[in-house]
Amino acid sequence: MLHRPFSRRLAVGVLTAFIALPAGAQRGGALPDSVKARRWAVENELQSVAVVERKVMIPMRDGVRVAADIYYPRDGAKKYPAIWSRTPYNFNYWDIHNGVPRDMTTALTAVKRGYAYVEMQERGHFFSEGNYDILGAPLSDGDDELNYLRSQPWSNGKIGTTGCSSTAEWQPAVASLGNPGFAAMNVQGFGAGVGRVGPYYEQGNWYRGGAVQMLFISWLTGEQNQVRPMFPRGTTQQQLIEASKLFDLGEHAPPVDWAKAFWHLPTIELIKAAGGPIGIFADSMPVPTGGAMMKRAPNDPAWYKGGLWHDNMPINIPGLWFTSWYDVSVGPNVAMYNHVRKTAQGKGKDNQWLIIAPVAHCSYTRATEHTVVGERDMGDARYGYQNLVFDFFDQFLKDQGLTPMDTVPKVRYYVMGLNQWKTSDVWPPKDAQPMTFYLGSNGNANTAKGDGVLTMKAPKKDTPDRFAYDPLNPVMSHGGNVCCQGNAVQAGALDQAKTEARPDVLVYTSEPFADGMELSGPITPTLYVSSDAKDTDVTVKILDVYPDGRAYNLDESIQRMRYREGYDKPPVWMEKDKVYKVTLQPLNTSNYFKPGHRLRIEVSSSNFPRFDRNLNTGGNNWNETKPVTANNVIHHSTQYPSTLTVTFVKNAVLP
Repeated sequence: MLHRPFSRRLAVGVLTAFIALPAGAQRGGALPDSVKARRWAVENELQSVAVVERKVMIPMRDGVRVAADIYYPRDGAKKYPAIWSRTPYNFNYWDIHNGVPRDMTTALTAVKRGYAYVEMQERGHFFSEGNYDILGAPLSDGDDELNYLRSQPWSNGKIGTTGCSSTAEWQPAVASLGNPGFAAMNVQGFGAGVGRVGPYYEQGNWYRGGAVQMLFISWLTGEQNQVRPMFPRGTTQQQLIEASKLFDLGEHAPPVDWAKAFWHLPTIELIKAAGGPIGIFADSMPVPTGGAMMKRAPNDPAWYKGGLWHDNMPINIPGLWFTSWYDVSVGPNVAMYNHVRKTAQGKGKDNQWLIIAPVAHCSYTRATEHTVVGERDMGDARYGYQNLVFDFFDQFLKDQGLTPMDTVPKVRYYVMGLNQWKTSDVWPPKDAQPMTFYLGSNGNANTAKGDGVLTMKAPKKDTPDRFAYDPLNPVMSHGGNVCCQGNAVQAGALDQAKTEARPDVLVYTSEPFADGMELSGPITPTLYVSSDAKDTDVTVKILDVYPDGRAYNLDESIQRMRYREGYDKPPVWMEKDKVYKVTLQPLNTSNYFKPGHRLRIEVSSSNFPRFDRNLNTGGNNWNETKPVTANNVIHHSTQYPSTLTVTFVKNAVLP
């Protein structure tokens, strides 16, 4: 178990093909002599071509100082744009466990291409002062940091940002401030920075359909560090540099078996039970956005005080957006791209580009000739991210008249199953059209061996499907669009045969496609549900079923019934056996169903520990320990037309 789940610890992203090692990787044992020699060679070359300023302590308006390492070309006769990476993760230049520099190739490459390169620590982590709140609140830090960078004597006044996951998620809200130095952003795997956009009301991946996404529980166990060592205020820059060869000031949370730890009830005590530190998850802490995230409802005012971006916040700078099909938040990410592309003014207008890769969270440059995500071979999904990022920054950070992005398609997306990159001017592709399937059965859709079907017409008679949802025996997460949950959940496409053998999983499957079908765009389930419980959940999963019976998951979602009328409204409870219409937030994919393949939807009431368990009581859920079993029913008929509306590409180029 990694005390900080690996995929969220990527410090720099894909500025270059060599992603900076996360802190945990530096503790993985002795390096070979050849690797040590290469690191020294890179460090020595960096020292020869760059002015190197490490452990620069930059003051914020409230007096807190944040740490930065700054590298810029030695030719002082010129001014340079800056590529800036701000992160909560460890970028200490010295590998204290091997006694050598870490790989500084990213900084070296940027400097050699005519940029200053800046790595900066969020407040409350490592050498930076202050207390950490998620996304580095207060938001004013970003404004202060931009003002500092653009005022430096080496600066041409233009700054671009890059990074993946937590190193990207703060960028959109800071961009909305309109600082004149913020010239362009490259955001990668940035879903936890998106609060509310379009139909998505996730408050930074905290929710999906009103249910808690449990990834932040394991992530915060290694990140919320309100009590931590710090150097005295009078420590000099040179002393900090020397100290960085002895201490990394990392948060070394206890090892946790998350496959077991997630079961703890009540949920609000989960980090405490796992031996983690106090902090913003469950405790009241003196930080700007308030504590006890677990107690917040989806529309709690605290979500609007920190570093989250919401769709009333304008972004008017050029953007290069990287997302992926098996990330935790491709839906909100794509919706945000479309929103900004539609609303951006100034230099942001018509200067937004989107890439959707077939990989897991922040795994863009790990694609190979046979990119396997989970168990499914996605083919050759490699792409030249490095050149694209530099072309993007060359156009918007340098005054040299180049227009390298003019010929780049606005959208590049990977079609799984077809295993090809495609391009489009818009998302979904302009030839995409909705197609609606209707759920039906003779009342026995339980398991893959049941009689659940997807048809083009609604059944006339309602022969509903029933199952019992016991929170103490939930449907377990198996693969999926996930991240950051240690050993509890593996990301990617996995055969769902074991899941579909459970009687509390309803399975509805289409006839085999005769000619093949490309689905690229949103997928919206609308279900008619009744229950004997006051509150319960509805979960769905969309799958590609192979002729041999293998069923690979494409995307998944959930709806907490108490929020079925909206996340900005008070919860509403269910009446026993009354039928309710519920439309889930759109799922998203691009998948080619080859001839003979079938489309499938699974319906249940749990997907744990991907999402927290609804204890079905109608209570707070986060402070409860005694669940009740819900007997849930899915209806399907002309009166109750439960549907799955997909987006198919009418004129897709097929093999």
